[in-house]
Amino acid sequence: PMMELLYRAATVHRMYFNPTEVQQCTLLSIKTGGCSEDCKYCSQSVQHKTFIKPTPQMKVKEVLEAAKRAKEAGSTRFCMGAAWRELGNKKNAFNHILDMVKGVNSMGLEVCCTLGMLNLEQAKQLKEAGLAAYNHNLDTSREYYPQVISTRSYDDRLETIANVRKAGISVCCGGILRLGEKEIDRIGLLHTLATLDEHPESVPINALVAIDGTPIKEDGMANEPDVWDMSRMIATARIVMPRTMVRLSAGRLAFSESEQALMFMAGANSIFNGDKLLTTPNPEMSEDAQLFSKLGLVGKPAHLAPQESTYFENNEISNSSELEKNDMEIVVTHTSAKASTKI
Repeated sequence: PMMELLYRAATVHRMYFNPTEVQQCTLLSIKTGGCSEDCKYCSQSVQHKTFIKPTPQMKVKEVLEAAKRAKEAGSTRFCMGAAWRELGNKKNAFNHILDMVKGVNSMGLEVCCTLGMLNLEQAKQLKEAGLAAYNHNLDTSREYYPQVISTRSYDDRLETIANVRKAGISVCCGGILRLGEKEIDRIGLLHTLATLDEHPESVPINALVAIDGTPIKEDGMANEPDVWDMSRMIATARIVMPRTMVRLSAGRLAFSESEQALMFMAGANSIFNGDKLLTTPNPEMSEDAQLFSKLGLVGKPAHLAPQESTYFENNEISNSSELEKNDMEIVVTHTSAKASTKI
C-alpha cells in the first residue's frame, strides 16, 4: 500500500540522512545537440527534428563563471553535460573539460560530468582532475532498453559505470519514468542498480519531458508520469539503496509544491535548480527558495557522507540488498531487518 511504502521509505531515509537536508545541484549543458545516438526521448539527437540546434563546446571561462553563479545561488554540486555518444578521441575538448573540472573543484563544489561512454584511462584522468561523480544513466530495464535506444547497448552503459568505479569516482546512475515501460521494467532498473557490486552513490529519478520532434512524443509511446509513479519509484529506491542520494531530477516543473513535498517524504534528498535542465525547463531558483522555506528544508553541504545508522547492531547495513521479483513484489533483506513492499 502507498502509505505503508512511504512510511517505510521515510524511516529508512532517517536512518542515514537528515530529512530536512536537500542538496541543490546545477546541471549545465557545456556542449548542446549534434549527438549521434538515437535515444527516442532526447531532443539533442541528430536523428530527430527538434528545436535544438547544435552548438560548440563552451569555453572554460564561461563554465567557471556559471559554476560561481550556481554556488552563490546555493548549489553545492555542479554537473556538466556534453551531448556525445562517447568521449572517444576528442583530445582537445577533453583537455578543456579537465580544466573545467579542476576549476569547479577548486570552488569547493562537488563536480559531476556526463560525457557519454568513457574508457578507464579517461576516467582516471577525470579523477585526477578532481571529478567527484560521473553520471551515466541506464534509463530503464535491460529488457525494455532496446525499445528506447539502438545505438548503444545496455552492456556498453554498464562498462562505462564499471570504468568510473574502478577509477575511484562515485557513480551517478538512474532512469526515466514513462518511456512506455511497464512496472516490471521499473523493478528491473532498480534491481540492476541495487545489485551492482556497490550501490550508486547517486540515483536520479527523472520524469519524462516529452519534446516535440522526438519519436517518443510523435509516436505516442509515453505520457508524463504522475506523482504516484514518481513517489513509488523514489520510495522503493530509498529502501533498496538506503545510503544513496535519490535525486528528484528532470520533469519537476510538472509537479505542484505539495506533490514535490510528497516526493521528499518518500526519500528524495536532492533537486536540480536553475531555469533549465540541459534543454528542458526547470523551476526558477526563487520558486525553490520559497518551497524550501515552506517545508523547512535546508541545503545539503558538499561532500557530506551518509551518517552511520544507530538502528542496527554494529551500526551497519548490508550494501548488497537481495531483490526478488515475484508477482510485482520487491523483497529487500538487510543485515538486521527485512522489508517487503510493493512498488
